[in-house]
Amino acid sequence: MNLHHINIAMHVLAGSSALIVGLVALIATKGKKTHRLMGRIFLYLIALVILTGLIGVFVFARNTFLLVITVLVGYEAFSGFRILKTKSNKVKLIDVMVAFIALISVTYFLYYFKSIGMIWSLVIIYSTVGYLVLLIVYDLIRYLIPARLYANLWLYEHILKMVSALTGLFSAFSGTVFPQYQPYSQFIPSILGTLVAVMFMVTVRPKKFQGIAK
Repeated sequence: MNLHHINIAMHVLAGSSALIVGLVALIATKGKKTHRLMGRIFLYLIALVILTGLIGVFVFARNTFLLVITVLVGYEAFSGFRILKTKSNKVKLIDVMVAFIALISVTYFLYYFKSIGMIWSLVIIYSTVGYLVLLIVYDLIRYLIPARLYANLWLYEHILKMVSALTGLFSAFSGTVFPQYQPYSQFIPSILGTLVAVMFMVTVRPKKFQGIAK
């Protein structure tokens, strides 16, 4: 087994583990010990997914669309965690820097769009790139929202971004395991993930999250 195969194995193992851990965090009581612990482990696994994904793209020259999936899931998880820690829309240098790094990464992908070999459906490519750009743009303009209006908006951001990160992993997994059913094997998980996020955003209240970041 060469280094490339080892990297793939680590990427798959980390991604699969993140799916399981993420699901446990999703169904666990919000704000309680299990939810917090699984959330932290999920972030560590996402970091490993990002690292192995970037190695796959830049060291072993795999399909560049992997870069977009990696950046999308990584950015959603990072931003979802950061909003939980800050609970405000005050400007933080690290958040702005990561947003611009993500934007530069997706711009790099679009610039070389015509020169790389694509194994994914164009529907998935455009929707993934579009969602990532939309998310970054929102994160950059949310600083303009008055603090009193932003109040509990952080909670809904956290839910949407973390569920979206989990959904992104599931979509990539499903699309890889069931390529014969693309784009549906990737598109349907995304739709279901969005519905789950909306359900939690409608039913969960801020008071349930008191102390969650401690």
